[in-house]
Amino acid sequence: MTSGLRYSLLFFLCVAGFRESRAVQNCPGKQQMLTVIKQMQQFLKGQETRFAEGIRIMKSRLNNLQNTVIKGGPDPQPVSCPPLEAPENGRKFGSKYLADHEVHYTCDLGYQLIGTSSRLCLQNGSWTESAPHCKAPSDWPVVNDAALSRKASCTRIDHTQHCSCDPGFQMSGSPEASICQDVNECEVYKAEGTTRLCVHACINTPGSYRCACPAGYKLLGDGKNCEDLDECTLRLHNCTKHSMCINTAGGFQCVFPECPKPFGNISYVKTSPIQCERNPCPMDSRSCHHAPKTISFHYLSLPSNIPTPVSLFRMATASAPGRPGPDSLRFGIVGGNSRGNFVMQRSDRQTGELILVQSLQGPQTIEVDVDMSEYLDRTFQAKHVSKITVFVSPYSF
Repeated sequence: MTSGLRYSLLFFLCVAGFRESRAVQNCPGKQQMLTVIKQMQQFLKGQETRFAEGIRIMKSRLNNLQNTVIKGGPDPQPVSCPPLEAPENGRKFGSKYLADHEVHYTCDLGYQLIGTSSRLCLQNGSWTESAPHCKAPSDWPVVNDAALSRKASCTRIDHTQHCSCDPGFQMSGSPEASICQDVNECEVYKAEGTTRLCVHACINTPGSYRCACPAGYKLLGDGKNCEDLDECTLRLHNCTKHSMCINTAGGFQCVFPECPKPFGNISYVKTSPIQCERNPCPMDSRSCHHAPKTISFHYLSLPSNIPTPVSLFRMATASAPGRPGPDSLRFGIVGGNSRGNFVMQRSDRQTGELILVQSLQGPQTIEVDVDMSEYLDRTFQAKHVSKITVFVSPYSF
């Protein structure tokens, strides 16, 4: 215990009137008590100053926080979408048009909803999908085929006959002789111009429909889209062991790339199934040195009417270990049967790209030859040619 606290304790014991107790027999003298009183006064003054300073700092921080909040401007308004109306002969559920809220649609009895049954308000203030509408089944195309018709289910209630049809059928005839005729969903959606039921072919069935794919495709699990079968991987091709199987959209091609036949002192040897390399040239043969050093073969499969522009093929240089690479490259289209659909351009210092700039309608086979010339100190070094064959499908998927 410090001397100041000890004297303070003795001081309080003395002034409390306990002079007769043993604990206060050694009370300090008058001068000592005055000193203790002064020390306590200074201690309280210091505590009061520190407390006041803490209050001042807290007030200052609160004022700064208040100014920051005020300068921050008003709270951002929540994102909302335009109000929506219920379709004619139908109802709309949902009255909140804020972001991430949904509205739902149904049609009145006797009407069918055409389009989406729900729409979502996006963060950009727009609704997903287009507004649906309700259509009377009596306007739907039906199949007048006895095999696709059936009797209506009728019940007499209060001397009145009530008849109904299963989903996918439309009632016709009098109440006494009602017939349920199949609705041709394929024609309904085709006539409405809405989203296609099937990516390829729609086949009407009693009370419903199904999708079909062309030969060489399989129907996906969604029952709508088609996926190409890889005949090469599945071994569904008839290519010989001397040829290569190339999978195409809906089919396959058997190809056998061949090197150019010898011409003068220029000859090639096949170093892989898709590449030929030029044999060493005589030192004095300029024509041999300017002939392609390598010729490679490449095969691509494309759907019809693919959006353009699109990069189809890249060509790059690679120098041998220990040898300096070229410091300049030149790319170009040097052959083929459809140059106008493509351009060859540089994508970086060592790479060129073949770009399709006009959509292609299949079925057709297009060939385009591109080359890459290497230069070192502005001196020609070598040329490489890539022969590209493009198989264009008759379908857009």
